[in-house]
Amino acid sequence: MVLVETQLTASEVLRAFHHDEPYLFLGAAFTTVGIVAVGFCVLRRRFDALLVWMAIFAILYGQRLWLQSSLLRISVPDDDFLDRLRFIVDLLIPIPAFIYFRFGGFLRIQSKVFIFVLCSPFLILVGATFVYGPLPQFHWINNVIVIAVLLAMVIGSLRRATFDRDFVVVRRGLLCFGALALWDNTIGLFWIPTKIEPFGFAVFLGCLGYVAARRTLERDVELGEIHKELQLARTIQLSILPGEFPISTNFRVAARYVPMTSVAGDLYDFLVTGDHQVGLLIADVSGHGVPAALIASMVKMAATSQRAHAATPAQMLAGMNRALCGSTQGQFVTAACVHLDSAARELRYSAAGHPPMLLLRDGAVREIAENGLILAAFDFATYSDTKLKLEPGDRLLLYTDGLIEASNKREEFFGEESLKTALRNTARLTAAEAADKIITAVQEWASSQEDDLTVLVCDYLGVN
Repeated sequence: MVLVETQLTASEVLRAFHHDEPYLFLGAAFTTVGIVAVGFCVLRRRFDALLVWMAIFAILYGQRLWLQSSLLRISVPDDDFLDRLRFIVDLLIPIPAFIYFRFGGFLRIQSKVFIFVLCSPFLILVGATFVYGPLPQFHWINNVIVIAVLLAMVIGSLRRATFDRDFVVVRRGLLCFGALALWDNTIGLFWIPTKIEPFGFAVFLGCLGYVAARRTLERDVELGEIHKELQLARTIQLSILPGEFPISTNFRVAARYVPMTSVAGDLYDFLVTGDHQVGLLIADVSGHGVPAALIASMVKMAATSQRAHAATPAQMLAGMNRALCGSTQGQFVTAACVHLDSAARELRYSAAGHPPMLLLRDGAVREIAENGLILAAFDFATYSDTKLKLEPGDRLLLYTDGLIEASNKREEFFGEESLKTALRNTARLTAAEAADKIITAVQEWASSQEDDLTVLVCDYLGVN
């Protein structure tokens, strides 16, 4: 007799499992989709309201299918807690659903207060269910509100005139889900008591997945095109920078340029090259990326137009300022210009809001500063030169503020003193080796590169 009852119970369990099999599968699938969506937001470290509310909606819907399965009812037939839990999940599902449909544009509600008012009855019913249990009246109130909102969404989506392909796809999924949900919550309650709404929800999620996948592919293509354009822009920008400094009897010049992104706002130029004269320019555009790179190209053109005044840096900067004023869309430029004359053994230096030039002589480092106003900001700005006698073995360093403002993990700047020390440590190195060593010292100090790095090292040999 015991054996017969065991066989009968096993048969009932097997029959219940086969009956619930599609719903158990859909419940697991919906829950997995929700968890993956939440995980995606966590990986991106960005709260996406549409994705998060869709995830909560999917997880609750999937758990409801599991809680309502016949298999669970057979296993725990008279558990009051499970009955309450099933109904509470039923009541909670509309809340993330309504919020999701509002963010998705299917529920045309502009006021956040109204969406709270719409969801508040479900919260009240949840509290009442804890106290009184899942009463039939609560079930009817839940059904009436859900049916009314579903009808409003279906009618609203049909009346909305749009040519957006994604909206059309999602609307079809919503119509399928809405129609089957309306059937289960109206006619299905009295005529055919089958659960077809979950299949509509599966279609709806499938439409959302299709739209998400298509947009992801389009975004990947767009990002690929942007990457190609940035690489081309980098190639073009590098082409406007001069190559190696020509071999000179009296001078050795080395330049190093390390942009933070593909393109940057730093710029340097060799205005004069020769055995007896050298003219150097370094500039730094505010900001980063493509806008700064475009302005840097304009600075290059302005410098080229003033090349004839390279022997008088102040006059050159004044001419560049006139050319740039009103053309940089509010971005400003700092610059420094130096001219060295081996015949006169003299240098002229002028700057526009730029960090001071450093001079290494006999193991000691000194600053050379002669600053006027930044370029492209004031059309009345004036500049002046400072003169200094050259001595054989002098080493000059021009640089952008990315070096001294590089910070470590403790948010400490590399600073001017560290830069002077780094320059002092290059006394026995060639100009090229010195430039590399200075850049390396900054990179080893910084926890990450947050600005463009550019240096110009110029050695005066003093050969007659």
